Amino acid sequence: MRYRAFGKIGFQVSSLGFGAMNLPGVPLEQARDALNYALDNGINYIDTAAAYRNSEEIIGESISHRRDEFFLATKTNKRDYASAKEDIERSLTRLKTDVIDLLQIHYVNYVHEFKAAMEEDGAYRAAVEAKEAGKVRHIGITGHRPELIAKWIQKDQFEQVLFHLNLAQPFALNELIPEMVRRDMARVAMKPLSGGFIRPVDKAIRYPYSQDVHVIISGMVSVDEVKQNIAAMEREVEEAERLELEQMAQQLSTHNCRRCNYCSCPIGIPIPDVMISSVVRQQMGLLAKGDGFYEKHREKILACADYEPCKETPLCQKQCPYQLPMQSVIQRTAASF
Repeated sequence: MRYRAFGKIGFQVSSLGFGAMNLPGVPLEQARDALNYALDNGINYIDTAAAYRNSEEIIGESISHRRDEFFLATKTNKRDYASAKEDIERSLTRLKTDVIDLLQIHYVNYVHEFKAAMEEDGAYRAAVEAKEAGKVRHIGITGHRPELIAKWIQKDQFEQVLFHLNLAQPFALNELIPEMVRRDMARVAMKPLSGGFIRPVDKAIRYPYSQDVHVIISGMVSVDEVKQNIAAMEREVEEAERLELEQMAQQLSTHNCRRCNYCSCPIGIPIPDVMISSVVRQQMGLLAKGDGFYEKHREKILACADYEPCKETPLCQKQCPYQLPMQSVIQRTAASF
């Protein structure tokens, strides 16, 4: 396991972090085994959030007795002071800890959301107060708009950023990561499999591993998944492999979707998932979870072409900040059925 100083924070973090978002979907004993196996095998970064159902409680129940062995990161998606303060106190209780190592202002994708969180009665104030009270050690931010976050961090109010980085979404490399490196910020990449779409798994994990990030958060729910993720990082990425991975990323990211979720489909198609997986699906095929996604949403995707309000101007495309051709991608997907 590779360990690096976590930017200005300084903690020696493992290159692989345990993403706990999906733990509520498995039996508690299975979740407990996965978490403890991860700690036993060198993973010392645990990532969760107040919004991840009962993920925080599972962590508190399973590994709070080993609290000194890991760096604990959680999040609040509230934008106002009072609600964020409640979230922080609730997280401390659920996690069975006196202090959260990293509290992140979560899922900030709109300018107005950032402004709301940073105002005097915003969530950031609650985080700062918790830090002053010794309940939080460091403050970070998460989001899906890398070019916006690159601007938002320039006042040095945050010590860390959590962002997408995978073979289908390399966009943080353009502005965000260079800005973070300049400021010696803690850099955490999430969704190496882009939510379960990208294969093969080892190449998907080794791509962000080859980049200048400190921790790669992978969502894991079993001992076998922890083993698979650790195995993918057993050796460093040599130059030839790095070039191969970067070429793959150039090909698989031509969809240009950042998963900012500005789009909203009136018939319920999860547009970002279709956009991001479209090139991967065509060129490499999907993991079983990805195939299951398309089967689940098959009827909605097929209905896109016949939805009358979108005949002339697709409603989703009006909202996209990148002017992406969503309707044509979805209809090509429908044709593939």
